Amino acid sequence: MRSVHCYTSVSFSYLDRARVLAESVRKHHPDWTLWLLLSDEAPEGFHFDIAEEPFDYVVTIAELGIPEWKQWAFEHDVVELCTAVKGAMLCRLLDGEADAVVYLDPDTAVFAPLSHVVDRLAKSSVVLTPHLVSPETTSAGVFDNEIGSLKHGVYNLGFVAVRNNMQGREFAEWWRDRLLKFCRDDVANGLFTDQRWCDLVPALFEDVFVLRNPGYNVASWNLATRPIQFQPNGTILAGADQLRFFHFTKVNSVGEAMLERYSFGASDVFELLRWYRSRLAVHRPAGLPANWWMYGTYTDKRPIPRAHRIAWREQVDLRASFKDPFLAGPRGFGEWCRQHGL
Repeated sequence: MRSVHCYTSVSFSYLDRARVLAESVRKHHPDWTLWLLLSDEAPEGFHFDIAEEPFDYVVTIAELGIPEWKQWAFEHDVVELCTAVKGAMLCRLLDGEADAVVYLDPDTAVFAPLSHVVDRLAKSSVVLTPHLVSPETTSAGVFDNEIGSLKHGVYNLGFVAVRNNMQGREFAEWWRDRLLKFCRDDVANGLFTDQRWCDLVPALFEDVFVLRNPGYNVASWNLATRPIQFQPNGTILAGADQLRFFHFTKVNSVGEAMLERYSFGASDVFELLRWYRSRLAVHRPAGLPANWWMYGTYTDKRPIPRAHRIAWREQVDLRASFKDPFLAGPRGFGEWCRQHGL
């Protein structure tokens, strides 16, 4: 691949993670072009300059060409929105000069060259990684990880790679269109943001490759079969294979409890976690309010309840009355919701 473009999608509260990701990609793929996709706006007084970031370019949600994008964004919570824009950004990059595009979640870090991905993109149009590539051996593992994959998606969309050819663009346009309308955290009705859609990809599209190498997309949900081990020469193993990238999902919350459960007393993965926390501390944005997300509140700073977002999503006739649902006030959408018991 002559030209590989790599992007991630964040709100400002994940900027520290995105910086660690970019730093690690640069180390192993200095020739890749790095993009930051922002579904957020900076708070007053917060300094953000792309020239000072480890990314080559930044794109905001407003630049993606989504019709009535603010009305559309209101339908989503922060996780839904940062995943809903991934397909539109993928199409934007494929319309440019990229021979291939790689997406990586902001809470991942690369520890060795992604050579299997690059090699496969010379032959395949879409590359996916499953959550699991080996059967679980415990009842807890079956419940947490195998049944969890059935609920949340067979493939982890913290990674996807797409070649810039006809089949790759067909996939990208299909994924973009599905995410623009149906990127929802609604497991009971068969949807989990962008992931469940990709269960269909090997059936719907030609030239799809499922990368089963255990060194890719290592995380709490597959750690039991891919234990982390540090070698004397500095190589990090995930099971019997070299660790390529690790998914530090939900650090400082439930993700760490799951790492502890599936490390079975081994400490190497927590040395990896200690390193990750140290890099986050280095890259933490100065002056950013805790849990900042511009689109998480109305303009009067009152939090937007999920019930308001669902009402907006389901009652599309409301859009004629409220051109900007984020606006607060006696005639705002938030007040309408409160008057109607939401």
